[in-house]
Amino acid sequence: MDINNVKSRYFIQLAYKGTRYHGWQTQPDTLTVQAELNKALSIVLKEEIETTGAGRTDTGVHARFYIAHFDTVRKELDKEKTLLYQLNSILPNDIAVYNIVSVPHTAHARFDALSRTYEYVITTVKDPFRLEFAYLYHNNLDVPLMNRACRILKHYRDFASFSKVNTDVKTFHCNIMEARWTQEDHQYIFTIQSDRFLRNMVRAIIGTMLEIGQKKIELDQFRKIIETKDRNAAGRSVPPHGLFLVDIKYPAHIL
Repeated sequence: MDINNVKSRYFIQLAYKGTRYHGWQTQPDTLTVQAELNKALSIVLKEEIETTGAGRTDTGVHARFYIAHFDTVRKELDKEKTLLYQLNSILPNDIAVYNIVSVPHTAHARFDALSRTYEYVITTVKDPFRLEFAYLYHNNLDVPLMNRACRILKHYRDFASFSKVNTDVKTFHCNIMEARWTQEDHQYIFTIQSDRFLRNMVRAIIGTMLEIGQKKIELDQFRKIIETKDRNAAGRSVPPHGLFLVDIKYPAHIL
């Protein structure tokens, strides 16, 4: 084996504004974050680079913290001081790279992730400087009641009722570790942490909880919605532009 051709693996930390993109994952004839990152890395490293992301984000969803991994023949890449500058010079303004870290060759951005955390922002005031990143919603919400619904969520594992239909997942089981609503001035913020998420899951949960917050759905009804495992039983999905992936946890020996 030629030791010079043995590839090293790296985790790359980035953030992106999802407004223009059809999500993270590369798709034919569509603009995606992964395709832009692959292109920039390939140009800078002068070899064909294919990244693997921590998971999909839907069209229009943002990420303040995202991790992908890639392999390259370059050694000690994380010590090259100009690399981040070069990548950020090539990438569009709505994607930024913050760090590149050497990891074990078996480390996997998706499968080794212990949890992912999302935040959804709702504003009750029309603010032209925030509306691109927050859902304008004028109805008053009962936050303590919605937090009681959050506690109910953590008692369940099967969330088929909040999943996009016709997906290729093998299971609808997720371990929700944290879910809570907070109110700050004119904003409602929903935070949820889980080992994995189904497509459209967070937005469908929020849409259903908004009906709870308006007292259109009772807590017993919420339990039944989850137990039916039927997407038609749950509320509508809220728009994607208020949703942010904000954290991904990995074992300490990886990141």
